[in-house]
Amino acid sequence: TAGGRTLRWASGRAPARGLRASPRARTAMPSWVIDRYGSNEVLRFTRDMMFPIIHFPNEVIIKVHAASLNPVDLSMRSGYGATALNMKRDPLKLKTSETEFPLTLGRDVSGVVMECGLGVSYFKPGDEVWAAIPPWKQGTLSEFVVASGNEVSFKPKCLSHTEAAALPYVGLTAWSALNQVGGLNQSNCSGKRILILGASGGVGTFAVQLMKAWDAHVTAICSHDASTLVKKLGADDVIDYKSGNLEDQLKTLPLFDFILDNVGGSTEKWALDLLKKWSGATYVTLVTPFLINMDKLGVADGMLQTGVTVASKTLKHLLKGVHYRWAFFMPSGPSLDEIAELVDSGKIQPVIDEVFSFSEVPKAFLKLEGGHARGKTVINVISRQ
Repeated sequence: TAGGRTLRWASGRAPARGLRASPRARTAMPSWVIDRYGSNEVLRFTRDMMFPIIHFPNEVIIKVHAASLNPVDLSMRSGYGATALNMKRDPLKLKTSETEFPLTLGRDVSGVVMECGLGVSYFKPGDEVWAAIPPWKQGTLSEFVVASGNEVSFKPKCLSHTEAAALPYVGLTAWSALNQVGGLNQSNCSGKRILILGASGGVGTFAVQLMKAWDAHVTAICSHDASTLVKKLGADDVIDYKSGNLEDQLKTLPLFDFILDNVGGSTEKWALDLLKKWSGATYVTLVTPFLINMDKLGVADGMLQTGVTVASKTLKHLLKGVHYRWAFFMPSGPSLDEIAELVDSGKIQPVIDEVFSFSEVPKAFLKLEGGHARGKTVINVISRQ
């Protein structure tokens, strides 16, 4: 078992079902793809995208009802992280170059299981599920997507597919930073002072709700026009970063036990001074140079440079009495199980900025590209969600 889910065949042996994608043979499906990296004009709609195939016993095929966009989709459209992602797709370099194209973007999915591999007993066709697909796999701006069973979770019962599609990627990113890297959980957050930089975006709005669900005191940083939303989500203190020098404003407050940085840039130079020294206080940033280093320097030199950077920063701040950490999105069905419980109990809700139809995917990318979104940009792949 893992995360409460059974990962063996229920009968002790593989069911007799084969690995066919569906009772009717299908070879193609509608999808939004890119054939090269660039700006929005590289997005192309096709009805001839290769239908996903179950290659491993633990995989499932999901009929996509709704998907959503994240900043990582904009970055991937432009080629950000291509070196690292291609290495993950083909670590032994068995294929020729540029084999990632045509590439489907989109990480979030809410939909219905259509077919299961031989090793899947936790799900069955017809189950309503949600997931966040790792960026090295084909994405969710398609009629169907294939995912590993350990990346998938049952959709919260209280949400529609449109609502559910807004949460998996940002939820798992925040969960990684706060719980898996930061060590925060329901039993140790009560009374802790948490600072969230960039609180009105997808990850920020989820993080505010999660920290309040775990009884922490939350100080949220956002622009003035997002303050009402962030207060509604439960933030105790909301500070407008445009209303004056942010560093000076924060220095007037009591020190923090934990900082989540969704902003990066110059913030890192002063934010760690806001932590309580020698108390286990931790700063976690989601803005790291890992993929940039690999794009610029290649795999080996990029990984070496990244390792040197994080090690030197960790040691530097440890000597000052605080912990410095990097965090990344991590796909995890068991973590989504826990998030679904919080959603169904009313402690976390999706924050949606705007919903687009499947034919409006380029328009949705332009919306995301404009920045300052209040929550998520969702795509209804099947209308009337």
